[in-house]
Amino acid sequence: MSGQAPVRRPAGGGGFGPRGGMMGSTMPAEKSLTFWPSAKRLVRRLRPERIGVTAVILMTVVGVSLNVVGPKILGNATNLIFEGFVGKQLPAGLTQEQVVAGLRADGQNQLADLVSGMSVVPGQGVDFDALGRVLLLVLALYVMSSIIMWLQAFVLNGLVQRTAMRLRRDVEDKLHRLPLSYFDKVPRGELLSRVTNDVDNIQQTMQQTFSQLLTSLLTLVGVLGMMLWISPLLALVALVSVPLSVIVTAMVAKRSQPLFIAQWGETGKLNGHIEEAYSGHTLVTVYGHQKASEDVFEERNDKLFEASSGAQFLSGLIMPVIMFIGNLNYVFIAVIGGLKVASGSMSLGDVQAFIQYSRQFTQPLTTVASMSNLLQSGVASAERVFELLDAEEQLPDPVAPNASPRTGGRVEFHDVSFSYTDDAPLIENLSLVAEPGHSVAIVGPTGAGKTTLVNLIMRFYEVRAGRITLDGVDIATLTRDDLRSQIGMVLQDTWLFGGTIRDNIAYGKPGASEDEILAAARATYVDRFVRVLPDGYDTVIDEEGDNLSAGEKQLITIARAFLADPSLLILDEATSSVDTRTEVLVQRATTKLRSDRTSFVIAHRLSTIRDADLILVMENGRIVEQGSHERLLAARGAYHGLYHAQFVGALDDEPAPA
Repeated sequence: MSGQAPVRRPAGGGGFGPRGGMMGSTMPAEKSLTFWPSAKRLVRRLRPERIGVTAVILMTVVGVSLNVVGPKILGNATNLIFEGFVGKQLPAGLTQEQVVAGLRADGQNQLADLVSGMSVVPGQGVDFDALGRVLLLVLALYVMSSIIMWLQAFVLNGLVQRTAMRLRRDVEDKLHRLPLSYFDKVPRGELLSRVTNDVDNIQQTMQQTFSQLLTSLLTLVGVLGMMLWISPLLALVALVSVPLSVIVTAMVAKRSQPLFIAQWGETGKLNGHIEEAYSGHTLVTVYGHQKASEDVFEERNDKLFEASSGAQFLSGLIMPVIMFIGNLNYVFIAVIGGLKVASGSMSLGDVQAFIQYSRQFTQPLTTVASMSNLLQSGVASAERVFELLDAEEQLPDPVAPNASPRTGGRVEFHDVSFSYTDDAPLIENLSLVAEPGHSVAIVGPTGAGKTTLVNLIMRFYEVRAGRITLDGVDIATLTRDDLRSQIGMVLQDTWLFGGTIRDNIAYGKPGASEDEILAAARATYVDRFVRVLPDGYDTVIDEEGDNLSAGEKQLITIARAFLADPSLLILDEATSSVDTRTEVLVQRATTKLRSDRTSFVIAHRLSTIRDADLILVMENGRIVEQGSHERLLAARGAYHGLYHAQFVGALDDEPAPA
């Protein structure tokens, strides 16, 4: 599209729209999804990274396996030390069986049971060679495990970043497919919060939880297998903590998840208010609404505080409760294990290994508990982003679009009807013809449907009934890009982006040469004020364009449309915010721009459209009069009233229209 970016509000008088005043915006009602469907959908976003995910899983399996085997082998080192210590105390020259029998004969049955459960050589101390080999093996296992887990983290970081990149790209693409009605309903701050804060939160959640959850799950399986191998009885004792931990986590998560959803919802509302208040800071100050703005901020900030503190408090209960359960479990295992060592049914190294395994067994549960608030927060953000991705899109372009006409510029409305909502019709059965090369002016009171009319030509909105043709081709059969590439638009609200004046003019025609840019600037009187600027066309415009006057900004947007050289031109109140002298320059520029092309001009200042080939007078979405300036004045109808209200004086019975 040439010229101006689409206006992001329903037009037709500016009074329509669900957002109302500056502080009257509200977030649409959220359709809260359940935790698991959103979590599963988030995991499915990893499908393009199948190879990377598989590599991460395999490396995690190997790394965890090496880590899990370590305590069992380390238990052998403990056995070597303990058996060497005990063996040194026993008389040399006897066999283990003889020592045990002698102890029983002396009535030392408990000590005999202890010695019988060991592998000792009476009179022999610690075998340091064997001990060294065991310790070196354990060290090698832990080093290999650390290297593999480092590689796993490296691969995981890459695939998570790529997944987040695709999600941002999908959100960006979705924004370009959404109809303007969506932006009418959702405050900009709320939308920005979903695109930035929520996506960043999802990325952080995936980065921190994916590896830890996988590692915790595999550790649970591996440790449980080792515990069952060492002692089924102690394993049963350890397993008692699992259902208790699951029950506690489920109970708390059920209550905290809605609070996390509320937390991010309130964050979006607060961002929306801040964006509107600071964008309209001048108006807030002029009308003395600083206190009202602060009150709204305090109210929404308090709601965010309540939701956030409640969510964090509840989710924060999980970890200490599970740690308490784990510590009780540890006590039982230590007592029962000590009794089994004393009875000779278990070695001290196996008890030591089992205690390590019991700590490793509760550690994954504790890790999951500590991540529960992050996980729930991430899934809550995912719900909000998925809600955006699932929003109803504008009608797709036709599969087999018609070829766009490149000559003429005849625009015809055939019984067109349109409304923003089903219960409030705006335009009904409207028909009109704009001949090629003619200038069509549209006038009428605020809310009459003037801007809506040109928005339908641009296909910013789709007609409810009837059709609009361009040189006999239904615009609904063209692609939007093809249609808009032939249209230049200059809006009442000028839109300039952060960049130089040259860049802003060249936006109308990518790849334009310097000569073309200068020619457009001279033709639209931009060159007159740019020449006196210190940096000329390299002057940088800030994002709000505050370093230029309203008239200068308007002339730049006209130069942008002039450079695009469209076959169809739309001017929407292009002179409404400029002074009289600048208005003359703008009129001259627009006159040059309108020559030899069909143009639609929306104006409240009737002095700017006297030379139009056709003037349409609209009221309540209907064309009540049409004709030339002289003909409409002679008819002494609605146009006559509007004209005399501006140039003769206010009517006796009603105030002059805006």
